[in-house]
Amino acid sequence: MADNVYDAIVIGSGISGGWAAKELTEKGLKTLMLERGRNIEHVKDYVNAGKESWEFPHRGGRTQQMIEDYPVLKRDYPLNEVVLDYWVNEKECPYTETKRFDWYRGYHVGGRSLMWGRQSYRLNENDFEANLKDGIAVDWPIRYKDLASWYSHVEKFIGVQGSRENLAVLPDGEFMKAMELNCVEKEVKKRIEAHYNDARKMIIGRSANITEPLASRTNCQYRNRCWRGCPFGAYFSTQSSTLPAAMKTGNLTLRPFSIVTRVLYDKDSKRATGVEIIDAETNKTYEYKAKIVFVCASALNSAWVLMNSATDIWPEGLGSSSGELGHNVMDHHLKVGAGGTIEGFSDKYEYGRRPTGIYIPRYRNWGSDKRDYIRGFGYQGGANRGRGLDIAEATVGSKLKEALSVPAENWGMGMMGFGEVLPYHDNKITLNKNVKDKWGLPVLDMDVELKENEFRMRKDMKNDAVEMLEAAGVKNIYTYDDTSAPGMGIHEMGTARMGHDPRTSVLNKHNQVWDAPNVFVTDGACMTSGSCVNPSLTYMAMTARAADFAVSELKKGNL
Repeated sequence: MADNVYDAIVIGSGISGGWAAKELTEKGLKTLMLERGRNIEHVKDYVNAGKESWEFPHRGGRTQQMIEDYPVLKRDYPLNEVVLDYWVNEKECPYTETKRFDWYRGYHVGGRSLMWGRQSYRLNENDFEANLKDGIAVDWPIRYKDLASWYSHVEKFIGVQGSRENLAVLPDGEFMKAMELNCVEKEVKKRIEAHYNDARKMIIGRSANITEPLASRTNCQYRNRCWRGCPFGAYFSTQSSTLPAAMKTGNLTLRPFSIVTRVLYDKDSKRATGVEIIDAETNKTYEYKAKIVFVCASALNSAWVLMNSATDIWPEGLGSSSGELGHNVMDHHLKVGAGGTIEGFSDKYEYGRRPTGIYIPRYRNWGSDKRDYIRGFGYQGGANRGRGLDIAEATVGSKLKEALSVPAENWGMGMMGFGEVLPYHDNKITLNKNVKDKWGLPVLDMDVELKENEFRMRKDMKNDAVEMLEAAGVKNIYTYDDTSAPGMGIHEMGTARMGHDPRTSVLNKHNQVWDAPNVFVTDGACMTSGSCVNPSLTYMAMTARAADFAVSELKKGNL
């Protein structure tokens, strides 16, 4: 086999790309995985994983120079010196905003699988039917039953801790032993569920943190430093899980510093023949050939690759014949909720640093409940007890040390909503050819906003949080609604949606680009609607399913 010829090429090494590489190599395909950023080796390159706050020059915070250098990242919590090297250099990789969009990117091997929140939930049956029932956008070409076994396949491999609840709105999965709610959360759960006669539930947040050893990975150590990179491999990332599996086959070639500029397309065969890349270090251009291409660069970058491909045939890019490529951008809207204090637990304290919180599954527009908007939301949050430094004078020396050793008088309890954003056609991204990145490539322009349906939902997200906290006996309740721009949820979806009809969608039911059936898009770009749950588990299941189909079709000679 020539150095530049493979059976399969995978663009991107994050959550979806890692799964594509694992599944394709385990099925015998010689696979090239291309990553535009640097390599980060498991354990060795997690340079801050063991540091305490006092070991950082600025105690893990942000500096004025960082604020100047990262105008997007500074908009929220990701900007800090603890994980700064995991985020994109914004001067080298800019984008433009017709409307504000907070795009938080990780360009390195593993992508955002190193920094994700690890919340792992299945979409439910209704999620796959909602567009059709509501007359919104287009119908999903698959249903829950098409993905159920693939959810199980993924969960068993990555390790998901969680409790079985037998809820139609939040299907159970293949769970490891669940992490425990703390004492206050257990009491709040009891009070809320009693108040609503179990119509609302509060459970432990299901997360890809293993609670018992799995393969070569050690169970969670309750350090809650996941996004620094876990040297124990206790949470799912490409580095800890899918990449070792793919490498074990001997069929994977990993090439970092490889910016894919376009998918190469042959108009006679109507197939992709490979990809073109720019070496990010040398600026040299190379071509790689393959029988199938998996585009897993994350929803917005995957659309960028397609937009930049086959423009001699379709001016707007490969997959644009429907007019939907780059449209229907979704995220989850958040940063709205409530919190307060709860009394009566002054003799209790937390143990360890649990890397997940509570989850309250959707209950609005479910069953007989009907609102003045469609779809719904869930809550994430939790209870904790901080330290009781309330004495202004105790700022130095032994008095400070003593004050910091005393717990706060009361526990705090909070919940923040995560709501579904509808797939609006005019929420879109386009190529801005007037602005170039470090390598002379056009950048993306963002034209995405929340609309009336989301704003109506946010009222319930805030008011319901207050109502539940009051029912649970929480005092000193405060609310917030920091109307966040799209992107803040870091759940970009929808730019190359699946559908039944090539006239209204970019992908078919097997994640194939209608215009090039040997090109598969399996990351967030493929989503036809967004649900209100964290979507990464669905990307992984979708990728595994598509890889199985691709190899089957390849063996049949159909690709």
